[in-house]
Amino acid sequence: MRKNQIDIITMGCSKNLVDSELLMKQLEANGYKCMHDSQHPQGEIAVINTCGFIESAKEESVNTILDFVNRKNNGQLSKLYVMGCLSQRYQKELEEDIPEVDRFYGKFNFKQLLSDLGKAEIPSCDGSRSLTTPHHYAYIKIAEGCDRQCAYCAIPLITGKHRSRPIDDILDEVSMLAANGTREFQVIEQELTYYGVDFDGKRHVTELISRMADIPGVEWIRLHYAYPNQFPMDLLDVIREKPQVCKYLDVALQHISDHMLTRMRRNVTKEQTLDFVKSIREKVPGIHIRTTLMVGFPGETEEDFKELMDFVRWARFERMGAFAYSHEEGTYGAKHYKDDVPEDVKQCRLNELMALQQDISAEIEAEKVGKTLKVIIDRKEGDYYVGRSEFCSPDVDPEVLIKAGKRLRVGNFYNVLITDSDEFDLYGEVTVCK
Repeated sequence: MRKNQIDIITMGCSKNLVDSELLMKQLEANGYKCMHDSQHPQGEIAVINTCGFIESAKEESVNTILDFVNRKNNGQLSKLYVMGCLSQRYQKELEEDIPEVDRFYGKFNFKQLLSDLGKAEIPSCDGSRSLTTPHHYAYIKIAEGCDRQCAYCAIPLITGKHRSRPIDDILDEVSMLAANGTREFQVIEQELTYYGVDFDGKRHVTELISRMADIPGVEWIRLHYAYPNQFPMDLLDVIREKPQVCKYLDVALQHISDHMLTRMRRNVTKEQTLDFVKSIREKVPGIHIRTTLMVGFPGETEEDFKELMDFVRWARFERMGAFAYSHEEGTYGAKHYKDDVPEDVKQCRLNELMALQQDISAEIEAEKVGKTLKVIIDRKEGDYYVGRSEFCSPDVDPEVLIKAGKRLRVGNFYNVLITDSDEFDLYGEVTVCK
């Protein structure tokens, strides 16, 4: 057990990761050494930043807390603190069930940990972060909360109403990171295209991304978590025209049948969704679309699922994730619908959907063989340097593997000739250094 060392464990999404990085900056400014997601935690203090989105994420968070409770009971840990989405929603229950935790914080009051440790918040560090990502890329959270009321989603119950960060604060953060060598920015928000509506009723995401692209040192901007309803179409012009904005859009569609979209309270129809996907591809040639789909929502029929499969065949999404529905207490779906799709049917549909996408993805990646892509190097792993093109977000998308011959620098961009592909990755060789 190492004195003055704090282990930070982050569960769930990249929005939680940003919160952990903000806390780490303050703790380090107060003299602590922070280790993030260490495989072998040895600090005297541990902070677990939890996820509470779906049942499996909640179970993983609780199990992680219990693992650290055991460490504390065995004398390997002095203090254990818990923050994040799970404790935001279930703080009272967690305090009763796991009293070994020294204190639970929600999603927005985690900086109280500083005073509980006898420390003070350092004003000069306000808004600054200790990056847990490789130095060359960072996540930029532009808002909290969500005003949507999708039937399956507990996020608004956890995070509350949508609250946009001031545009100048975001641009200042990006400028500071870029000045320190960060080149790639993953812009994240629960509903990215709603940015700024709480300011004056208008959407300001297009202005934000356009101004961000003009900041010196910014090389790539990638957009995550858009919503199809009332999507600001002028954002597509910025993606097409600004070379710093990657031809990549993460937009969760969830389903395609009107029956399911209505029950899910998505406020969009099948026809509108089809037109939306067509418009994206027409306005931004070569764009890679990432989406998320759901199977097994209450009332989903075989015909609904067939429509979804046909839609995926038609849309040929470059990137796609999917998950099976789980009842989340407090949501519209849990209150008004019976969870009537058997678990084995959900899993079968999920497997079938992902097998289809795997074939589509393999075909799309194979089409890149013979092309030269601009690639950023993330790390060296065994006999390969591992990088990504503009079409790939960290951790979730295919990577580019380059046989380690000539020495490459992590965080640098290179032109890479793609020589081969498989279901998950591309293989290439450097042609001209950038």
